[in-house]
Amino acid sequence: MDPDVVDVQTRVTLGYASSRRDFLEIRGAYLKELLMDRNVTLGLTLVSVVAGLVLGRAMAQTGASSVVTLAPAEMKWTSQGALAAPGLQQVNLIGDPAKPGPYTLRLKFPKGFRIAPHTHPDSREVTVLSGVFATGYGETFDGAKLKILPAGSFYTEPANVPHYIEIEEDTVLQVSGTGPSGRNFVKPADNPK
Repeated sequence: MDPDVVDVQTRVTLGYASSRRDFLEIRGAYLKELLMDRNVTLGLTLVSVVAGLVLGRAMAQTGASSVVTLAPAEMKWTSQGALAAPGLQQVNLIGDPAKPGPYTLRLKFPKGFRIAPHTHPDSREVTVLSGVFATGYGETFDGAKLKILPAGSFYTEPANVPHYIEIEEDTVLQVSGTGPSGRNFVKPADNPK
């Protein structure tokens, strides 16, 4: 093998390093590579730290925890709550609809339950988990305009859009929105509280 043709690293490896210049050239290349690896590592570390701080701050603002697991028996149903009316049960799964931030709750209605036209200050997404639910939109309750929604159905309640409900059989809904929420009846006299 001709020492003049072989690169510096190979010459050192094979024992061909003939001068201090070769040694310094190899050391310089090694240090340059080491610094580049260090800069990449520092950059990735900085990006990870910033992402973690942003995510942590967002979770702190919403009050959301990182993991929630609840079996049905662990859910504490109550007849009290910001959205509960007499005969209606509620359980908050995440967040609190009375406070700012995202929330998910479940509502349990008995058969025959009705709520007169009302609005909510926040937009909400609703899934019918069990039972048969009927909803209509407008400022006057009109049974002919009710849409029947069996278990598995989904619907939205846009902010401040009047709607009304009637329960065809015992029903459980899951509702998600961003609080603070509430219920405002179109006709205050319709408020059962």
